[in-house]
Amino acid sequence: MRTSSPPTADVRGRGAAVRPAPPARRRSRYGLTPYAFLLPGLAVYALFLLYPLGRAVQISLYDWDGLTLATFVGLDNYAQVVADPQLRAAFGHALVLIFFFAVLPLALGLVLAAVLTRGRVRGLGFFRTVVFLPQVIAMVVVAVAWRQIYAPDGLLNNVLRAVGLDGWTRTWLGDFTLTLPAVGLIGTWVSTGLVTVLLMAGMARVPGELYEAATLDGAGAVRQFFAITLPSVRAEIVVALTLTIIAALKTFDLVYVTTSGGPGNTTTVPSFEVYRRAFELGQVGSAAAVAVVLTVLIFAINLAVTRIGERER
Repeated sequence: MRTSSPPTADVRGRGAAVRPAPPARRRSRYGLTPYAFLLPGLAVYALFLLYPLGRAVQISLYDWDGLTLATFVGLDNYAQVVADPQLRAAFGHALVLIFFFAVLPLALGLVLAAVLTRGRVRGLGFFRTVVFLPQVIAMVVVAVAWRQIYAPDGLLNNVLRAVGLDGWTRTWLGDFTLTLPAVGLIGTWVSTGLVTVLLMAGMARVPGELYEAATLDGAGAVRQFFAITLPSVRAEIVVALTLTIIAALKTFDLVYVTTSGGPGNTTTVPSFEVYRRAFELGQVGSAAAVAVVLTVLIFAINLAVTRIGERER
């Protein structure tokens, strides 16, 4: 009777996992196919983002008025960004606007989202639409509307007079101290809706059993918010901060329409300085340097926010 020889394969038990192919073999199997799929997107990205950015860096190394021949000046335009008090003030104003565009809307959004989600408000879709409405209005329209509200005979001063607070009336967009916060509060009004909707989407995914267990353990609403809700929406907080910080640092139309950088230079921001130097003063090289520094600043701040958010997970 012929006996069959044992199988040569090394079977180490029923249900043994199949060994994956080596990475080099998998790469050779697919070849350049993945890169072929990525190529169209990379081409568009390079054409409309990387190339203009590279040209901006190149122009920033020249003294050029946009018409005549340019003169190579190296890093002198970047040195001017650091040495010019007006440019330093513009970047300082942009950092102040981060508080109004990002930090304050985040605090308000957390409260609104928690109340609308946990409070089981009727007509939640309607409230979500109303809160998000400022995001769908063009910023120029928002700026014109708020300029009328802040006018000396505008809605805000009329309301203050009606309630007997005549001493609080101001030329809100002409006061050297209050103009920047007044512009920043417009950003707060615009950004709060976006932040609230993002946080509501995150809070809606939190299992209700967690809150029920916390309630049985005696945790109140505030304790549940900090122990359950806040950690659960950390990813949405990172996204919200990223979007609002970018909006704060690159804002131009809001400042241009409401104050044009005034009174004096109290509301100038880097984006407005780019426009003013390039199209009003004819300092295209200096404007490009400001734009490059602003791009690096936006990238650095949002990279830090993303890294901190990932580290806390």
